[in-house]
Amino acid sequence: MWRNSLPKVFAPSDRRVRLLAMLVIVQNDPQVPLGAYADMLREEGTGFSLFRPFAGEELPPAAEVSAAIILGGAMGVHDCGLHPFLVRVKRFISELVAGEIPLLGICLGGQLLADALGAEVIAGSPCGEKGTLPVSLTEEGACDPLFSGIPREFVTFQWHQDSFAIPGQGVLLASSIVCPNQAFRYEKCAYGIQFHPEVTREIVEEWALWRPETAQHLSCFLVDFDSHHSVYAAASRKLLKNFLRIASLHPGCLKNALIAPVSA
Repeated sequence: MWRNSLPKVFAPSDRRVRLLAMLVIVQNDPQVPLGAYADMLREEGTGFSLFRPFAGEELPPAAEVSAAIILGGAMGVHDCGLHPFLVRVKRFISELVAGEIPLLGICLGGQLLADALGAEVIAGSPCGEKGTLPVSLTEEGACDPLFSGIPREFVTFQWHQDSFAIPGQGVLLASSIVCPNQAFRYEKCAYGIQFHPEVTREIVEEWALWRPETAQHLSCFLVDFDSHHSVYAAASRKLLKNFLRIASLHPGCLKNALIAPVSA
């Protein structure tokens, strides 16, 4: 069966934890990994499968997926000519949305979700941000399960030069001073966020060294990241746990379950 050929990255043996049948991670760029979320998923006892379409890996059928996290990338949603694999990722996202499968799109992932839903994604936006910056929840965001237990204003990491509009029928969940569209929900369980809850100090350092104009400010990026790390990590972990809970309560998770709940 196709499922048996999955590139299993982590499959915990603790059967007291009910796993998502298939939590799919889509990595769009070799320099934009799962980061801290890989360790957090392991600590939560959640198995996941990592797919790298930029390396030619085939994405799974959406019907086999219980939930998905679409990561960021240095390219933009309009760069399909330079990065043809983005066409497959967009199609995959559209299939997930059509199947009402829980989805979290991070930065480029959120932009790809917005694009798939017909919203404008602005390249070279004046709303671009870099660094450790505050984000504020809207009234709707404060009541949304994705942000449950997260302060109305929290600090997170930003690294984007493009920005998305909120799709029709989408709900704005978070904003920042520079970028008013920081997070949205479409229908019940498709989420796009502009910020990066998954980055580590090592990732911040690598990204800052990408370009001369950011490399010269490397020490500032790292000092800011270090000084806010505890609150940043707490909000990031809570957001991930909230998404896993949203996904675990979704009917598709139970339908596709590979490991049943076991009492402690």
